[in-house]
Formats: sequence, structure tokens, C-alpha cells
Amino acid sequence: MAINQELLDILCCPETKEDVHLISDEEVQRINTAIDKGSVKKRSGENETDHIQGGLLRKDGKYLYAIRDDIPIMLIDEAIDMAAVK
Repeated sequence: MAINQELLDILCCPETKEDVHLISDEEVQRINTAIDKGSVKKRSGENETDHIQGGLLRKDGKYLYAIRDDIPIMLIDEAIDMAAVK
């Protein structure tokens, strides 16, 4: 996953303004496996059905902002609820 470091340095959670960090490839695989099982929910309550390429995890670990087509999706309702990832 190639995200410009300058972009990473300025991105933060749009809700809490907490820092976010890029997750590992292993974590991406774990989340995509959970998506396949139907156990991943967005903050809006909808099931997440699309695989992620990467993700930006909020500092408190509660929500993940997916990266798709090299673009971070920094919308509050689209964030993945990490409590639902099993």
C-alpha cells in the first residue's frame, strides 16, 4: 500500500481528530477474511461487503477508515467498527 507520508502526517479521524496509522498487510487480510464471513459492520450499521486495500486505524483502535483505489475513505459513517471484526 503506497500512501504518501505527507498525506499520512496530516490525516486524522474526522470525528475525534485523533491520529490514525496505516495497518499491516496481515491486518488487511484478517479484515478481508471477516468481510467474506459477513461479520464486518460499518459505523452506519450496514454490513461491509467490499474488500479493503489498506486502512487507517484510529489511535483508540475503535474505527478503521478503509483505503480503496489508493484513496482513504475518511467518512464517519463509512468507518469500519473494529469491535465487529472477528
